[in-house]
Amino acid sequence: MTPVWLSVLGALVVMGMLGYAAWVWGTADSTTIIVVRHAEKEPDAGEDPPLTQAGEARAVLLARMFGDSRTTGRIDAIYVSPALRNRTTAAPLAAKLGLQPIVVPARDVRGLTRRVLREHSGGRILVIGHSDTVPDIVESLTGAKHLPPIGPDEYSTMYIVTVPSVGRAEFLRLTY
Repeated sequence: MTPVWLSVLGALVVMGMLGYAAWVWGTADSTTIIVVRHAEKEPDAGEDPPLTQAGEARAVLLARMFGDSRTTGRIDAIYVSPALRNRTTAAPLAAKLGLQPIVVPARDVRGLTRRVLREHSGGRILVIGHSDTVPDIVESLTGAKHLPPIGPDEYSTMYIVTVPSVGRAEFLRLTY
């Protein structure tokens, strides 16, 4: 028969481990990444087209949605590709928040996601990609497979990805 004190000690150890696990889970920071495609671009305007009027309006909408610098939970960083349409989509929000967008290569999805998670752990980041990179960025962050492609005339898809320090990444797909 086991002495009572040994049973009590075992129970205290188990309770301590459960308490520690609950503390780690409760205090783990999550990184939130908002991933969108650049706004509407001028058709047939060459390799690096500007935004249309509708695209400029969508860029202003992003600034209205995420541009309140006085609130907690504001955007901490904005990542864009070198393309004019991406930089122009970010411009109104960046100006409102006083941020300088970080320009990264459009095709280096893995490098982008590693950098965002390393440099902005626990923060809120906006990534402005392209129709063919947005699904890849979300897949890289979450491990999700077979996301629906973004059509050539589809500019309103937004992904909100939450990557916790502990646990599995999740995402929400919506239209704005």
